[in-house]
Amino acid sequence: MGDRVENIRRAIFVYGAPASGKSTLGRAIAERLGVGFVDLDERIVTEEGTSIPEIFKTRGEAAFRDIESKVLRDLISGLAGEQASFNLRHGAAVVVSLGGGTLLRDENRALCEERGTVFCLDTPSDEELARRIGAAPGSRPLGDRAKERAAHYASFPNRVAAFFDAQSSLVVVGRGIAPAILAGRNVVADETVARLWAGRLGVSPFATIPSGEEHKTPATVASLWHAFAERGLGRKDTVVALGGGVAGDLTGFAAATWMRGIPWINVPTTLLSMVDASTGGKTGCDLPEGKNLAGAFHFPKLVAIDADFLDTLSPKLVADGRAEMVKHEAIGLAGKPKVESSGLPSPAEIAENLMVKVRIVREDPLETLGRRILLNCGHTVAHAIEKATGYRVSHGEAVAIGCVEEAKVAVRRNLAPASWPGELAARFAAMGLPTSLPDGLSPEALVPLMRGDKKRDGGTVVFALPCGWGDVRGIRIDLSKESL
Repeated sequence: MGDRVENIRRAIFVYGAPASGKSTLGRAIAERLGVGFVDLDERIVTEEGTSIPEIFKTRGEAAFRDIESKVLRDLISGLAGEQASFNLRHGAAVVVSLGGGTLLRDENRALCEERGTVFCLDTPSDEELARRIGAAPGSRPLGDRAKERAAHYASFPNRVAAFFDAQSSLVVVGRGIAPAILAGRNVVADETVARLWAGRLGVSPFATIPSGEEHKTPATVASLWHAFAERGLGRKDTVVALGGGVAGDLTGFAAATWMRGIPWINVPTTLLSMVDASTGGKTGCDLPEGKNLAGAFHFPKLVAIDADFLDTLSPKLVADGRAEMVKHEAIGLAGKPKVESSGLPSPAEIAENLMVKVRIVREDPLETLGRRILLNCGHTVAHAIEKATGYRVSHGEAVAIGCVEEAKVAVRRNLAPASWPGELAARFAAMGLPTSLPDGLSPEALVPLMRGDKKRDGGTVVFALPCGWGDVRGIRIDLSKESL
């Protein structure tokens, strides 16, 4: 991020190859931010009174580019005229979808970069572009120029690798996208993130949350309610969570219960929160009796996953996130995963992995159909480990150990081959994660804690046992009668 975010931006310009999804994304971001949207091509058609293909046919490309530049200048000039009355608390004033060649002219690019932030979409595959362009014959007079403009599109630093809906949430994954989303909004931040990033992001959080799972308590939620009251937040205001999973869970829960529910936006800053807690709508806090026992389903309206935050994470925190990514492989991967680095994942890799969770959440958003239980793979044991160790074992470490321990349970119940726990353990170990219980902690010692798991059903606990790659099964186990 660095030098790209020194000033608060007033506009978001969405750019990329023809058929890359600029208009779709632009409209969706504008709706989630509660700001205006302008499609530059539609503005041109309205002002010229004819279609863009007709302009190309009768006047030529050079004439069209002149018209495009004029309409863009007029649009940005209108935004500049509103500067004096613009209230920064309301964030970006507008989202603009540009044409696929608008910024080929240097003066257009300079103008957009001066007055806002350009989000450039990564170009879809050749096959997908061909499908999209072919679906609308005659609507794109220049056809597919993506290949010849590849270097041009690659020169934009603020990038969107993927975007998709997760229930009522819009998820946008990329690099350098967080500053424009955060600009001028009601930000609640993890105190460590605030110290490291607030200056670089150009934001001033109105409330901070102490770092660490031990602070994920009702008392912290109450402190956020008081901060909301002091800020004067009402039913139409939106609050933004900036931080890891704890910050998202607490801010989302406070938003869900403030004035019976206000909108919120999630900007996760750890790999763990990006691939797990950022989506799914679960918010809440811990109680002495167990983890996440108090909470509510409250989907963020926008999730902005910015891989730039990963650059400041320690290897241990990266490994924590990789644990959930391996868990998603166990749930949704057909066949053994390919060998890969345990280092920082790309935005595209994050998006692909997160889609395993998103697909399940779409099928069972409120966990009423039994499908969403699969996402609890390894977590019944993991939560017990966290509780038993006073959260000295991190969530990612606990998930890795929990998945391996639950894989052993699957073997003992004849649901998986004997080699499976070792294969899964090797995958976690390759990511730099532990795979065995901490010294002095036995499976028997975890049983009383697992009995209090929120996935219990009467006297039984519902485990999501990993039985192979792409094979996780919900199994009810009565811990008062059966031994693990």
